[in-house]
Amino acid sequence: MSSTAETILRYTADTRVSQFTIQAFAAGIVAVVAHSPKIAIREWSADIRFTPESFANASVVVKGQIASFDLLDEVRDDDRRLLQRVMMQEVLEVAKYPDFVFESTTVGVEKQRSDLYRMNIAGNLKLHGQTRRQTFLSQVAVGSDSFRAYGEFTVRQTDFDIKIASIAGGSLKLQNELKCAFYIVARRSEE
Repeated sequence: MSSTAETILRYTADTRVSQFTIQAFAAGIVAVVAHSPKIAIREWSADIRFTPESFANASVVVKGQIASFDLLDEVRDDDRRLLQRVMMQEVLEVAKYPDFVFESTTVGVEKQRSDLYRMNIAGNLKLHGQTRRQTFLSQVAVGSDSFRAYGEFTVRQTDFDIKIASIAGGSLKLQNELKCAFYIVARRSEE
């Protein structure tokens, strides 16, 4: 153990310029012509901490409100209301499970250039009343008082006891896997 404490910097996501999306995919024969909705998460936060240069003691915490999930696709108003209702009430059960949380347990860092890193992040994702291990890769570019990170990962709905969405009497059903993508601009903040 060193005699001097290492400085841990804290960064918070600027959600006004960051993006966090979920892509669902239609399943079966109708997938060719069916709707594969893309959803934005509007209300979320990310808290990232690490020791400069070494990235020792790195941690990532992301929290979000399920009710803020918003369909991005251009669809008729009636279809939008139907998709939102099914998603919120029948699939995600937002009244019972209003939020999600990801907390990292390990962050592996590989330096690619002086300011560019590849990170392998593992942790626990709490969603729909279930907690499961989640891992993903992220590319991170570090500046003097900010950084940018992007990456994607998949979530299997059945791993979280989430009912697979079925609309129009079952003629439109979604696949189990969802593709989650993020682009985060984080700014250094004081404790």
